[in-house]
Amino acid sequence: MITCFIRYQIDPYKRDAFETYARNWGQAIPQCGADLIGYFAPHEGSATTAYGVYSIESLAAYEAYRERLRISDVGRENYAMAVRERFILKEDRVFLKLASGPHAERSVP
Repeated sequence: MITCFIRYQIDPYKRDAFETYARNWGQAIPQCGADLIGYFAPHEGSATTAYGVYSIESLAAYEAYRERLRISDVGRENYAMAVRERFILKEDRVFLKLASGPHAERSVP
C-alpha cells in the first residue's frame, strides 16, 4: 500500500472554490478505486497551503485509477473547474509508504 500526499498552493481568496473541489473529490476518488483519507483546507496559520491524501495498492493500481478518474463525469468536471477558476497555484505530489506500523493501541491517561 502506498499513500499519495498532494500539497497545494491555493489562492487564499478562492478557498471556497478549493473546498468545493475537495468535496467533489470526496465522491470521485473512492468511486474510482482509491482509499481517500481526506482533503484539508487552511484553517489557521498558512492561508495558502492545502492537502489531499489517499492510499492505493501500488503504482500500477494508481495508473489504472487515474485513467478511471480522468474519464469519470465528476473527475472531468472537477478538473475543468480547477482550470476555469484558477484557485490552484501549484501542486506537488509524493508517494510514501507507512514506516511506523504496526501501531500500538491508543491508551487513555
